[in-house]
Amino acid sequence: MTLPIDMISDVVCPWCFIGKRRLEKALALRPNIPVEVHFRPYFLNPWVPREGMSREEYLTTKFGSPERYRAIGGHVSAAAAAEGLIYAPDKITRQPNTLDCHRLILWAGETGNAGRMKQRLMDVYFTEGSDLSDRDVLVEAAAASGLDAAEARRRLASDRDIERVAKEAESAKEAGIDGVPCFVLGGVIAVQGAQTPDHLVRAIDRAAQEYASRQAAE
Repeated sequence: MTLPIDMISDVVCPWCFIGKRRLEKALALRPNIPVEVHFRPYFLNPWVPREGMSREEYLTTKFGSPERYRAIGGHVSAAAAAEGLIYAPDKITRQPNTLDCHRLILWAGETGNAGRMKQRLMDVYFTEGSDLSDRDVLVEAAAASGLDAAEARRRLASDRDIERVAKEAESAKEAGIDGVPCFVLGGVIAVQGAQTPDHLVRAIDRAAQEYASRQAAE
């Protein structure tokens, strides 16, 4: 029986960057439990305009100043490094709106590449410091994740799935999710935050048992 796992997150959330890697490590510890991971949208900063904004303006608005974020950023960079990831906040010059990123992840899911697309977008942002509001950057990431570049560009230029993504992101907040990442395991257990692989494994074990019991009872 396949356990569905919903990861509610945003591609510009550094703890989501870390949380995805920790989930992957947890799943590797339980190869006997078949799972299907779905990446659900969440807008960490819904007030950022569609064209994005300067990173300095963003940090000033959210944290008071870029300097005030440096101590936080250093802590998160160290946590990312411990998971084999690179978070280089000094490379980031633009803060994007992530609606188009979530659309790309949705479309990549049509061919089973949602996880690959999500990872590429996060690598582009956190490690390379590229601007996810730049259409060329998004198309390049799409092509690297198995999508047809021309088709991705055409879809991004349209309004396709904007309402769908926005509604799904809003439904997460209406459900009481006010921080990400959030992992919903089989619809029976929710794990908030970028928990350790060991913590996630224990939750997966419990969820798999409860999910199987509920399915058997139906």
